[in-house]
Amino acid sequence: MKKIFSNQYIRFSIILIVGILLGWLFFHSPQINKDKHDHTVEATQNMIWTCSMHPQIRMPEPGQCPICGMDLISLDQGELTLDSGAIKMTKEAVQLANVMTTIVSKQKPVKNIRLYGKVQIDERLLQSQVSYLPGRIEKLYINFTGEAVSRGQVLAVIYSPDLITAQQELIETASLKQSQPVLYEATKDKLRQWKLTEEQIASIEKSGIVKNSFEVYSNTSGIVVTRRVNNGEYVSPGSVLFDVADLSQVWVMFDAYESDLPYLMKGQEVNFTFQALPSINYTGKITFIDPVLDPVNRVSKIRVELNNPGGNLKPEMFATGMVEANLDQYKDKLVIPRSAVLWTGKRSLVYVKLAGTGDPLFKFREIEIGPMSGNSYVVLDGLAEGEEIVTQGAFSVDAAAQLEGKPSMMNISGEEKMKMPGMDTVNDHDLN
Repeated sequence: MKKIFSNQYIRFSIILIVGILLGWLFFHSPQINKDKHDHTVEATQNMIWTCSMHPQIRMPEPGQCPICGMDLISLDQGELTLDSGAIKMTKEAVQLANVMTTIVSKQKPVKNIRLYGKVQIDERLLQSQVSYLPGRIEKLYINFTGEAVSRGQVLAVIYSPDLITAQQELIETASLKQSQPVLYEATKDKLRQWKLTEEQIASIEKSGIVKNSFEVYSNTSGIVVTRRVNNGEYVSPGSVLFDVADLSQVWVMFDAYESDLPYLMKGQEVNFTFQALPSINYTGKITFIDPVLDPVNRVSKIRVELNNPGGNLKPEMFATGMVEANLDQYKDKLVIPRSAVLWTGKRSLVYVKLAGTGDPLFKFREIEIGPMSGNSYVVLDGLAEGEEIVTQGAFSVDAAAQLEGKPSMMNISGEEKMKMPGMDTVNDHDLN
């Protein structure tokens, strides 16, 4: 009897344990699955979906792109915490686009001003050879422009009836110089006004012979640049026969635009070359800046004086010069490469690389620039020393920003994010 009771107790215990196990499995397993399902749903609800071709599309659930119809892909949750105006690029994309950056620093700004000009005659060395005698040109000894003449050389022979009469008066008054000294001196003064020398006057008085023609002598050495008379022409006192230029010294006249004039001053050094003599470098200093602008070309003439002993420099030769102007008024300003600046009409933009991020992160910034210094710009406002900016490949970064609907060169406020019909657009603020 005791054995039977023991077997029933064991059977009852086994049934009780099996019942408890079945009950635990029945009531607890669905809760685990439910919890697991709830976590999955929650993860799915927190996930953002976007289009690989149109990154501005952001949806709260998977589907198709409303623009191109492609299947949406999940967006990296790390991207949701980034600056809303910044553009993120992978390191591979940066290398592929050849994007390079530079640390912004202060430098000594130097503005390179390129000037173009020509060789011209030194106006102070240009003289007109005139006839002081009234009469007819009997013979010209200078027959063409460009001919070289020397001081004291005979230029022309003039027949002058007035001079013949004056010589006769001199011969007649010479015999009366003791009794009529005033008349005698008046006759000689008349000949002196016609530029006859004392030796010529004395020769006429001594010989008593009247000359029918007289020579015109050059009073300078140089090159005949203009011939104004021909054989047989009548000339009056003061008539110009030739223009003679001394080319031992010339002017190089450069054109300077009015925007460059504030950086040019007398005494600045100009390095220049001539198109006809490309292998020779010349150096000179600015001696004159024309105070009046050309109303048509809007340029002012800049003069450099240059010695020309060998005559290699000829008027009208083309010259190209360069002036390095120190911008002392901008010595405490930042200087950035010219390639870093994007122009959008009145605005100047750069892309700044944000610090403290894994993948490269760029954000555009509007800056104020000053004068150009060589291949660089002086920055007046908008950047701080030590910041890192894109100096090569800025257009590639800007194109990526435009594709993602971020603020960019052509759209300073960024594009409006698109949404599925009947659904609200998810933005970064809603996810934080």
